[in-house]
Amino acid sequence: MIDAIRNILFESSLGVYVPFLLGILIIISVQNFFFYFSYKDKAFLWYATYAITIFFDQILIMFGEHIGNYFDIGTSFLYSSLHPAIQWLYNSAYLIFVLQFGDIFLVAQKSAKKIKHIVYLSIAVMLLVFVVDIILNIGLVGKVLFFVQMPIFLVLAVFVYYFLFQIKSKIKYLIIPGSLIYIVFALAATIYSMISDNGGYTIGWIIFYVGIFLENLFFSLGLIVKQKIVLKERNQSQEELIIQLNKNEELKNRLNKELQEDVAQKTSEIISLNKKAEEERIKQLEANYKKKIAELKVTSLQSQMNPHFIFNSLNSINLHIIKNDKENAVNYINKFSKLMRKILTASRKIEVSLQEELETAELYIRIENIRFKNTIDFNLEIEENLNLSTIKIPPLILQPFIENALWHGLSPKKGDKKLYIKVWKESTDFISISIKDNGIGREKAGEIKSKKIHKKTSIGIKLTKERLVTFSDKYQTKHHLTFTDLKENGKPTGTIVTINLPICLFSGDES
Repeated sequence: MIDAIRNILFESSLGVYVPFLLGILIIISVQNFFFYFSYKDKAFLWYATYAITIFFDQILIMFGEHIGNYFDIGTSFLYSSLHPAIQWLYNSAYLIFVLQFGDIFLVAQKSAKKIKHIVYLSIAVMLLVFVVDIILNIGLVGKVLFFVQMPIFLVLAVFVYYFLFQIKSKIKYLIIPGSLIYIVFALAATIYSMISDNGGYTIGWIIFYVGIFLENLFFSLGLIVKQKIVLKERNQSQEELIIQLNKNEELKNRLNKELQEDVAQKTSEIISLNKKAEEERIKQLEANYKKKIAELKVTSLQSQMNPHFIFNSLNSINLHIIKNDKENAVNYINKFSKLMRKILTASRKIEVSLQEELETAELYIRIENIRFKNTIDFNLEIEENLNLSTIKIPPLILQPFIENALWHGLSPKKGDKKLYIKVWKESTDFISISIKDNGIGREKAGEIKSKKIHKKTSIGIKLTKERLVTFSDKYQTKHHLTFTDLKENGKPTGTIVTINLPICLFSGDES
């Protein structure tokens, strides 16, 4: 093999250019593998694969005769079968790289997937043809490459570059010129080698490698620019979420401070009263005091629930950002912002209309369903002739039960996942709301929870029960909260939570 290398360096027409040309390909491959492991962008991986495959192809071209002698393989097989097979591979890697690099999946996801599947299928066909060619040794791979793969890839390339021109990102101004430079230099090298004498062979290869080098400069710059854009968008989204979280924290602290100030003020008033002279006044103050404490307690509990919503949504948004899924991240942020506005508005109220509560609950379910990859079939059924805007209930009262249904009932379940909310008038005095899921049931969910090493104590249901008691006491009526385990042939098929609340209507001066 050492003699073969010496012959290449001193007898080949490329001569001392061999280490330089091969070195360029090695540097390109190592550089892009490094970028892939740093940024986790598959575009780098495919370009590194493209470069390293060309490297092995050039090794075969330069050392083909010596490789054949060393391994006792006919050089005709190397050039007629193995060489076109390697060409097939780096053409495939290059086309998939352009798909990934140009973000075509964001513009035409279905078309990009079809193109990718066609490329994978062509590689499988090539492997099959290669095996047949090993048996028959008739140069079949080269013929299939020229008459089948190249025409197909030419059509696919037209589609790919059609979509590239539709992309609004500045990256296309780097990938398109880079590709054109490669094509121009490759054609120039081929034409020069055909029309020139023996010296044209050496210069032709030099022109070809210069084209690869210039193309890599454009693509490497484009890949770096792409990562900068992604990082900038990720940082901007995180900053906006942090600002929103800080605002919510400020609201929570303000409500708690108001609660403490009110308690201190009312306590001071009660202590300062003359118990003997003003018993009736003391009783009235105590009644008002308890009412105010109950209202502030509700507000405080609501402010404690807001971060729970926020952190759940932040985790999902952060996951989309990490996966570079910009479309879903933006969609999630829009829904999340709308939900935040509703929660912050509800946090300032003691009571809201049933219509507002259902709108908030439905938006919460839509957001959570994104985290479930939209696998949950949600349905809201409301009895006709119900004026939801006039019925008042405690705000955010449905969320803990919906959350339990989603994450303890439906999340561990395989197969279809359904969630139903039904609202109807139980009688002239009561309104009923049921939350039904076809999950694994409370018993199975309890078993799963008991096996977890880190057990998380949920206080959402407990706080909600306290708020329902406060609401009922205020209107001197009773509420009913029931949990029903659904079973079929002794096996759990879901859970129904039913809330019966007294019908309390807004008066004319309430909103």
